Amino acid sequence: MPSLPKPVQELERYARSFSHLEWAPLLALLLAAALTWGFIELADEVGEGSTASIDERILLSMRNPADSSDPLGPEIVEEIGRDLTALGGIAVLGLLTASTVLFLFLMPMPRAAIYVTIATAGAIAMSLGLKAAFARDRPDLVSHGSHAFTSSFPSGHSMMAAAVYLTLGMLLARQLARRRLQILVVSLAALLTIGVGVSRVYLGVHWPTDVLAGWAVGAAWALVCWYVAGWLQVRGQIEHEADVQKRSTSNVV
Repeated sequence: MPSLPKPVQELERYARSFSHLEWAPLLALLLAAALTWGFIELADEVGEGSTASIDERILLSMRNPADSSDPLGPEIVEEIGRDLTALGGIAVLGLLTASTVLFLFLMPMPRAAIYVTIATAGAIAMSLGLKAAFARDRPDLVSHGSHAFTSSFPSGHSMMAAAVYLTLGMLLARQLARRRLQILVVSLAALLTIGVGVSRVYLGVHWPTDVLAGWAVGAAWALVCWYVAGWLQVRGQIEHEADVQKRSTSNVV
């Protein structure tokens, strides 16, 4: 029987390495597949106009019934919404990614830095490509509480927040030994992602289905990147912090 190609053999060994102890990588791939399927189904419904009614109801539920230009709550809530939405913007995510890449290079973990760069660039390319493909109009029922420059579906802020925060959160979790800390880091990344998405609807710049689609694609991408990072670490192509510390200690000695 002919042997499998080397990359396939390495993937098979990686899958076997967690088959009886750690199911997280397999679950990550299954969840990524489910999220991708969910996005495809949602995109189909949006294209047919089936979500228009629920989109409008949810969007208007966040507005003053007497004045649709006025978001619910006092002015400070609207300001908080802008603060949250900024966390998914180009400036914040760009600075965060650049700082992380610089930090990883100085660790030194240059391959991990390249991994973060590729993961982020891939998410940006997908966001721009999907927006161009669907070209959905922004909501026109309410006034916008934030400037918008691209088409609506999927939400770029929601997608990029999911892709960047979850990717960085799961990468950091890989360096932590304690399970509670791992859960905390990933949970905080998820909360940031949710906050960004909700703020986009609250500010009237996205339909709810735009945000759901952005979350789905961004989270799926982050899960795939997390799986690939684990595979590359097993192959020794992405540095683990413990290995970096060992090398640093040996160099000092």
